[in-house]
Amino acid sequence: MELLEQISASLQSGEDERVAALTRDALAAGLAPERILADGLLAGMAEVGQRFGAHEIFLPDVLLAARAMQAGIELLRPRLAQTGMPTLGRVVLGTVQGDIHDIGKNLVGIMLRGAGFEVIDLGCDVSAERFVEQAVAHDATVIGMSALLTTTMPAMKRVIDLLHSEGLAGRIRTIIGGAPVSQKFADQVGADAYGYDAANAVEKVSVLVAGP
Repeated sequence: MELLEQISASLQSGEDERVAALTRDALAAGLAPERILADGLLAGMAEVGQRFGAHEIFLPDVLLAARAMQAGIELLRPRLAQTGMPTLGRVVLGTVQGDIHDIGKNLVGIMLRGAGFEVIDLGCDVSAERFVEQAVAHDATVIGMSALLTTTMPAMKRVIDLLHSEGLAGRIRTIIGGAPVSQKFADQVGADAYGYDAANAVEKVSVLVAGP
């Protein structure tokens, strides 16, 4: 098994120390850091996302894999910084105003980073104005909103309405999710996409970033 395949396999097993050691070996062997990232770390995390979506692995496995991926990225970061860290796009993520639940939102953030997106996590209880301000400030393509309480779901529409009133709808796309959220609700409030779990959210964000 070549080094990049070993990195991918070790990441999927959540072996952070081994991923770090193999990443060092790959750099010493002269492999480009961009290739180690894409064909080793991100390839492994993509497999983790697929297996999680298929319910073959569970949240603790994803968290271990994310830690292993971070161990490799920390070693690559100085090299990648010279040419700019490759990214598929920028996503602003947060739990909507009035809601402090963040487990699902955090998992989506992990999966997005693992897929190669840059994530700006605003945390919980995020106002519509802050979502939009931060999306503009970071030149984000997508705003991702989470809610666990039915009473806070209307806050999602406030973000979408604000994007429209500011003339940003279309340039900044929206995806929503959370236990009480549905495709029907997404259609009602005018969200661009609905993610029913973390793996599906990554798929939907990939489509939104690709355009049109």
